[in-house]
Amino acid sequence: MLHPGDAIPARRRIVFIVLLGALTALGPFTIDMYLPAFPILREDFQTTEAAIQLTLAGTMIGFALGQLIVGPLSDKVGRRIPLLIVTGLHVVASVLAAFAPSLELLGAARVLMGMGAAAGGVVAMAIVRDLFGGKRLVVVLSRLALITGVAPVIAPLVGSALLEIMPWRGLFIVLAAYGALMLVCALFLIFETLPPARRQDRGATTVMQRYRSVFSDRVFVGVLVIGGMSFSGLFSYLSASSFLFQGTYGFNAQMYGVLFAVNSVGLVIGNQIAARLAARFGPQWVLAFSTSVLIVAAGAIIVADQLGLGLWGTVIPLFVFMTACGFTFPCVQVLALDRHGKAAGTAASVLGAVNFGVAGLVSPLVGWLSGSAGITATSMAVVMFGCALIGAASLWFIVRPRSVAQLTP
Repeated sequence: MLHPGDAIPARRRIVFIVLLGALTALGPFTIDMYLPAFPILREDFQTTEAAIQLTLAGTMIGFALGQLIVGPLSDKVGRRIPLLIVTGLHVVASVLAAFAPSLELLGAARVLMGMGAAAGGVVAMAIVRDLFGGKRLVVVLSRLALITGVAPVIAPLVGSALLEIMPWRGLFIVLAAYGALMLVCALFLIFETLPPARRQDRGATTVMQRYRSVFSDRVFVGVLVIGGMSFSGLFSYLSASSFLFQGTYGFNAQMYGVLFAVNSVGLVIGNQIAARLAARFGPQWVLAFSTSVLIVAAGAIIVADQLGLGLWGTVIPLFVFMTACGFTFPCVQVLALDRHGKAAGTAASVLGAVNFGVAGLVSPLVGWLSGSAGITATSMAVVMFGCALIGAASLWFIVRPRSVAQLTP
C-alpha cells in the first residue's frame, strides 16, 4: 500500500467519495440554482442585469475568501472542525438571503453563503490528497468530479422546477436545508484523515511557509493561472447565460434549465475522459489539448454571432467549450495537489480561491462590455476567448509541459 486510502475497502471508498462529492456539490448548487431566477430578481428589485450579476460575483468572491481561511486551518487543526463550522455558516447565510429585503443585503448574504460553501470543496480535495496520490489520485479526483459535475446539471433544473411552485426566496430555504443535511452527514460519516501526529509533523512549518512552498513552485503557479482563467471563462457563461438565452433567444426558465443541463453534460464527459488520458499521457498534455479547444470554441461563438447564425451558432461551440472545461479542471487539480501532499489543504484553498475569486472579478466584464444594449453572445464569448488565451499562454510559458515529470503509480 503506497497511500492510506489503499487500505479502505472498495465499497466504503465508493460511499466516502459520494459523500465528499455531495459536500463539494454544495458550492455549485449555491451558485447555479438561482440562475434561472435572475430575470425575476431584476424585476423585483427594479435594477439592471449588471447589478444582479454582482450577487453572483459576490458569491464567488466569498467562496474564494472562505477557502483561503479553511484550507490552511484544516492543515493545522484537521479536516472535520473547519468543515463543520463553515458549513454551519452556509445554513445561516442561506436563511438570511431568503429574507433579505434589499439587493444590497441579498448580496451580503450571498458573500457569506459563498464563504460557507467553501469548506466542502477545499476539505474534500484535501481529504482525497490525504488518502491518495499519483495515478490513483487522478482516478479518485475524476470520480469526485463525476459527482460534482452532476450538480451543475441538476441545479438549474431544480431551480427552474422550484420557481414553478415557490417564489425565488424559497430557493434559499432549500439551500439552507441542503446545507443542514450535509452538516449532519459530515458530523457522523466523515472521519478525520489528518490525525494529530501528522498535524504536528506539518506544524513544523507556519502558514506563511506553506504558502511560500506552493507559490515557489513554477508548475503550481502556472496551473493556478490556467485554472483561474478556465473558471473565469466558465463563469462568464454562467453569469450571462440566463439573460442571453431567456432574453435574446426567448427561452423560458424550464427551457433554459434543460439547455444548461445539456451543456453541463459536456463538462461531465470531459472530466471522465480526461482521467483516462491524464493517467496514460500526463495531465500536462491533456491541458495542451483542452486549452487549445477553449480558444477555438470561444472564437467560433464570436464568429457565428457576427455572421448572424442564431441560436445554433452559439449553443454548439458553447457545448464544445464546456466539454473542454471538463478536460481542464481535473488535470489542474492533479498537477496542483500531487506536488504538495504535505500542504494539501493550503494548495487546495489557493487553487479554489484563485478559481472563484478571479472568476468573480472577471465574469461581470460581460455585463460591462454589453452596456445598455443588453448581453449578447459576442460580449460573453469575448471574455471567454480572452481567458482561454491567457490560460494557454500560462501552460506553454510558465508550466512548460515538457518539464513536468510523469505521475507516479
